[in-house]
Amino acid sequence: MENNLLALENLSTPDLETMINEMIKNDFSKLVQLLYRIDVSEAKLKNILQAHPNEDAGKLIAVVVLERLAATKKARESFSTKAPSIADDSERL
Repeated sequence: MENNLLALENLSTPDLETMINEMIKNDFSKLVQLLYRIDVSEAKLKNILQAHPNEDAGKLIAVVVLERLAATKKARESFSTKAPSIADDSERL
């Protein structure tokens, strides 16, 4: 799944919107599964869709997906910092 998320991150916004709209039309359960795996807030998504009923749902969902992917990437980067080595610990003593 990690590769799929990286592929999503590399899509252009219009391509992501198109992909989401295709899933809405042809494979809604796949979209729901994708949103679940990315950990998109269901409440946030519902609020956005209800607040903008006349806008393209694919576009609105794409924005939320991109925000979530960016937050996930930032968290991943912050946790991937180099762990202190044993030598570093002995220098602190």
